[in-house]
Amino acid sequence: MANNPIRYSFGGDEHLFAEIDQSMSLKAFFHGLTLTRALEACQLPGVLDICLANASFQVRFNPDVLAPQTLLDTLQALEADSEGDTTLATRIIEVPVLYNDPWTHETLMRFRDRHQAPEGSDLDYAAQINGYADKDDFIAAHSGTPWFVSMVGFVAGLPFMYQMVEHDKQLQVPKYLRPRTDTPALSLGHGGCFGCIYSVRGAGGYQLFGITPMPIYDPTQHLPYLQSEMVFFKAGDIVQFRAIDHQTYDDISEQVKKGMFSPRIREVTFVLADFVADPQGYPQLLKRGLYDHQCD
Repeated sequence: MANNPIRYSFGGDEHLFAEIDQSMSLKAFFHGLTLTRALEACQLPGVLDICLANASFQVRFNPDVLAPQTLLDTLQALEADSEGDTTLATRIIEVPVLYNDPWTHETLMRFRDRHQAPEGSDLDYAAQINGYADKDDFIAAHSGTPWFVSMVGFVAGLPFMYQMVEHDKQLQVPKYLRPRTDTPALSLGHGGCFGCIYSVRGAGGYQLFGITPMPIYDPTQHLPYLQSEMVFFKAGDIVQFRAIDHQTYDDISEQVKKGMFSPRIREVTFVLADFVADPQGYPQLLKRGLYDHQCD
């Protein structure tokens, strides 16, 4: 499964940009993740930041410590060594979601003048344009297959996610015509083919489908699963949404307040070739690994 050559370009004196592909795909994401992890492992003096995106990445470096050509040569050598590497040791995480919740519903209805279909909700619109009979069928499709975290950013801790389905089954929903000035924290959003979880309250333009009681960014780090890192998600994580009812949402919220909540997490190995060979069955195998460890 050979990769296309990466296009490198320098931005000013301190940045090297790498364009892996012109569009997002699991193959492009894998290539970028492999290279950025390999570069991080090199521990080159002068590398300040490595920022992975959906089909590209950027490296910020100190040119007084690390010569630009040395950085470029290193990346090109790593690129040559990474050909055919399609295995990823990662984790799958269950994220509980109250779909069609009252808080995001109130917010999205406040901003209908900025929406393509002001007569309904965001879930109604998403179901219609994706060919589903109603929002319940759309929710089933949204939560039925795991998602890859392809990058983290925009605001602190916000994960962008790409569903592990064939290209023609991707859920596609455009962003609002004009962004909202308010979005509840921990809202589940969707724009284009990407899902996200808004880590903090603020502006946003993605369609709103629900909300999770599970914090994903906490500078106080009082929850067990956030004690090592205040930002929970990492590129390469696999997310499985679990639809919950209002009572379960309240129960988990109470556990969060008491500092007792921890999400269900399992270590898994994702093999891109296995997904390509069986794009419907392989994600379900990973999903079952959350509950019975049968994820080989």
